[in-house]
Amino acid sequence: MEAEFWEIDENGIWNSVYEEIRQQSCELPCKVAKFPENKNRNRYRDVSPFDHSRICLELGSNDYINASLITAEEAQRNYILTQGPLPSTCGHFWEMVWEQRTRGVVMLNRVIEKGSIKCAQYWPHREEKDAIFEDTYFKVTLVSEDIKSYYTVRQLELENLSTQQTREILHFHYTTWPDFGVPESPASFLNFLFKVRESGCLNSEHGPVVVHCSAGIGRSGTFCLVDTCLLLMSLRKDPSSVRIRDVLLEMRRYRMGLIQTADQLRFSYLAVIEGAKYIKGDTSLQESWKELSNEEDDPPEFTPPPPLPPPRDPHNGRVPPSFFPDNVDFIQRVETSQQGSSQDTELRKRNPAAPEPPPDRGDLLDGHVGIQDLTPSAPNKSQQQEGTEELSDRPEQPKGNSPMPGAWSPLTAHVCLCTALALSAYVCYRVYFH
Repeated sequence: MEAEFWEIDENGIWNSVYEEIRQQSCELPCKVAKFPENKNRNRYRDVSPFDHSRICLELGSNDYINASLITAEEAQRNYILTQGPLPSTCGHFWEMVWEQRTRGVVMLNRVIEKGSIKCAQYWPHREEKDAIFEDTYFKVTLVSEDIKSYYTVRQLELENLSTQQTREILHFHYTTWPDFGVPESPASFLNFLFKVRESGCLNSEHGPVVVHCSAGIGRSGTFCLVDTCLLLMSLRKDPSSVRIRDVLLEMRRYRMGLIQTADQLRFSYLAVIEGAKYIKGDTSLQESWKELSNEEDDPPEFTPPPPLPPPRDPHNGRVPPSFFPDNVDFIQRVETSQQGSSQDTELRKRNPAAPEPPPDRGDLLDGHVGIQDLTPSAPNKSQQQEGTEELSDRPEQPKGNSPMPGAWSPLTAHVCLCTALALSAYVCYRVYFH
């Protein structure tokens, strides 16, 4: 596998390899998703579950949800891949989790990405504690939340209001994986994957783990592909017999479009190659992944921006040329006449505060509950410096015989003098000839 990776990488043919996989993928019917009553349950028109592998809801007259059961028979692993819930399908999402006896939910996207809503807020905000979905009679309560630098683990309690039964659900949320992109590094991704594995959510004694991003095919497909390949490597006597292309083509029989870009395919190879070292017995790698991922750092939204650079001097420390280099006596008279204008000086000393960025209002756009924590925070040093440095962009005047604050520059005095002479000449002309 590693030799195959380097051959593709050195020849720069990832796009060709990805296109071959797309052409070899089978197209199976997905008629139920196209029914008129189900169209508003699909987030994207071109991403639908195949009829043979779609998850069927048990309550209500309509059993449709945009979700597919992915079965890796040899690895004895099952996944439910689904789209990010819509505001109208959050209740269906939790109904599916309950009926499939799911223990864990893996979320690989953010609610809002690049200004677009990618998923409804289907779990309660930590300040609201719980959310009730009256259409399917389920209640979700936030029990705990562990925030790391690039992922968050939540413990949720799912209650069936019809039977008063409750279950614990673990919610693994990868918060820095961009849409159509790849994670920061294989180390950070594998550290996250093994956190999910260690929880037991992927074990066969529980129902299938629910994995979703926005469409439920790109990032979700990457997660399931890497996990399945590593599992097959640990089960087979010859780990090198695992071929990523064959595994991906098999998974695409259950849900269309898994792995959306050539970059995601290349990253899957990298992650499997790195994870294979652990499978072969190098157990120290897991601790190394944790250190390299910097999971104990502050999340990006809590990290203060770097301080602004000092203002640039366009004259590079040199004194700008003067229009009156020799007329020192004229400049001094102008300075004396302007020293009494203290009000103008005070106005020039005003220091407008830097405007704070508007709060994220995504929580008013989607879902049943709030989207992001809007807890106000004290301004950091860089924000305080921003306002003071706005007015310091002007180059400093050289010391010595420089004009005092409020004095006119030689150019301004010259322009005013010429203007006065021109107006005087014009007035004399008008008086004499008229």
